[in-house]
Amino acid sequence: MLTDLNLLLDILEKCRPQQKIVFTNGCFDILHSGHCYYLNEAKKLGDILIIGLNTDASIRRLKGKNRPVNNLQDRAFVLSSLRAVDYVTPFEDDTPLNLINTIIPDILVKGSDYEIKDIIGADVVTQNGGQVITIPIVEGQSTTQILKRI
Repeated sequence: MLTDLNLLLDILEKCRPQQKIVFTNGCFDILHSGHCYYLNEAKKLGDILIIGLNTDASIRRLKGKNRPVNNLQDRAFVLSSLRAVDYVTPFEDDTPLNLINTIIPDILVKGSDYEIKDIIGADVVTQNGGQVITIPIVEGQSTTQILKRI
């Protein structure tokens, strides 16, 4: 289920500073074991795990006209069904920068295929006293590779 950003901000206001907010983002088009590993590891870093989920239009701009395979509502439902995930909120932009600027998480997480200096919003998080952490990716697990095999 998707959480409206305004509702999410109200919830976070009540949680801070007692609880550590972890944020990550992505398309999460076809959920696979690599995603599950990554999200479980991200959750271990704090108390509340928020996923910024690319909208369908955003994914089409990033991945092409044949993506996403699963629509926003379906992707959000699957993600929110995972024990590690607390909230899923959509973003329409090509990057999550506006969402990160709004949420200001304590910890920003991305896969180790990113260098910290290249992670969108890393400067925002660190300037506000937070951390940026990369989690090792599971080799051979990606939606693109799964689609190629199919």
